[in-house]
Amino acid sequence: MANIFNKKIQLHGFNNLTKTLSFNIYDICYAQTPRQRQEYIEYIDEEYNAERLTNILTEVTKIIGANILNIARQDYDPQGASVAILIAEDKDDNISVLSNAEAPGPLPESLVGHLDKSHLTVHTYPESHPDNGISTFRADIDVSTCGRISPLRALNYLIHSFESDIVTMDYRVRGFTRSIDGGKHFIDHEINSIQNFIAEDTKDRYHMIDVNIYQENIFHTKMMLKNFDLDDYLFGGSSSDLSYGQQQEITDQVRKETLEIFYGKNIPDVDD
Repeated sequence: MANIFNKKIQLHGFNNLTKTLSFNIYDICYAQTPRQRQEYIEYIDEEYNAERLTNILTEVTKIIGANILNIARQDYDPQGASVAILIAEDKDDNISVLSNAEAPGPLPESLVGHLDKSHLTVHTYPESHPDNGISTFRADIDVSTCGRISPLRALNYLIHSFESDIVTMDYRVRGFTRSIDGGKHFIDHEINSIQNFIAEDTKDRYHMIDVNIYQENIFHTKMMLKNFDLDDYLFGGSSSDLSYGQQQEITDQVRKETLEIFYGKNIPDVDD
């Protein structure tokens, strides 16, 4: 298989493969009082407003070397934001710089790509729970490209842009493209795992699990931070202000929330 991908395949017309990366991040915190919960929502709403999200997606567009055709963005009341960017193929004809090798992608300065009929979108979902003080922020990002380049090249930039507690990623190659002899190609690059496109410093910080369906060109990876420091999860307070019992109770709440999101299921309390 590797030898096939290393050869230059002459195509009949345009590369019609569609490659989509769905990237979801979760930020979790504990806000003890109603006022702190409201302040957390306001903080997230300002930190990840439509303008900043547009800047992040614009940098992603630079990484994959595309031209922006149109930007639609919206901040919502009471909270949340959405951005959609339509992008088109770069006019630079030097496509030899493109690489889909299983390796971490670069940051914006060092890659030129070529795209057509492609788009990037992001939607945010800040929320809090009035009973237990847990507040969360979720951002859903989709990078969909047609042609030779894979959106996995932008993965490291996205991970470092959000620095999240939990990250879930889905990558799928759809459709097919034809070679000049009429043969169909359902994927044009080698991939065994999304993890192969993630930088080593990120791998050191996260637990990772894969669920892949190779025969369908569907790849799924989810990540959860390894280290836990309660102060990183307290909004508007410090662990030194809490009793030992309060620290343990909040730690249990935050860890339960984290595990439930990571595994995608409710975990019963010990007393249940």
